[in-house]
Amino acid sequence: MQQTKLSESEEDTRHFLVSLPIFDSFHVDELTVLARHMSFIHLQRGEFLFVEGDRGTFMGFVVSGVLEVLKKSETGENMVIARLTKGSSIGEMALIDKSTRSATVMAKQPTTMVTLTEKGFDLLTQKSPALGVKIMQKIARLLSLNMRRTSSKLADLMQSKR
Repeated sequence: MQQTKLSESEEDTRHFLVSLPIFDSFHVDELTVLARHMSFIHLQRGEFLFVEGDRGTFMGFVVSGVLEVLKKSETGENMVIARLTKGSSIGEMALIDKSTRSATVMAKQPTTMVTLTEKGFDLLTQKSPALGVKIMQKIARLLSLNMRRTSSKLADLMQSKR
């Protein structure tokens, strides 16, 4: 199948995706297709990627910088529950459950991300269903790992309150 040459941005995206462990089983041609459906976004320090309650329309990977994940406490105070650095993913649930954002994410420093929108994912799965399934399996793995970490943290927290 003859493919057109990648743009510089698509080439940069593919190069970044190759470095992520989640995509280590993907072939270069699969990463090329994925890169064509992704885009870069840049955030300044203090800028919000999204706010708790926003409609989730994309997921992303941190290329550089630091993001803080904030969750409102019972008193309404924003608590930092995670810091995300290069290679971290965020927003996977948005592609799965189409629900609102469960937390707020803010750039702690200037941050660059590569994102896959809901629309981009839908187009990709229409063009390449097998690749769509493979990506869904990887997203499910990310969500499972995050749930395991969260469960462990919750158990530790419950133990410390005894």
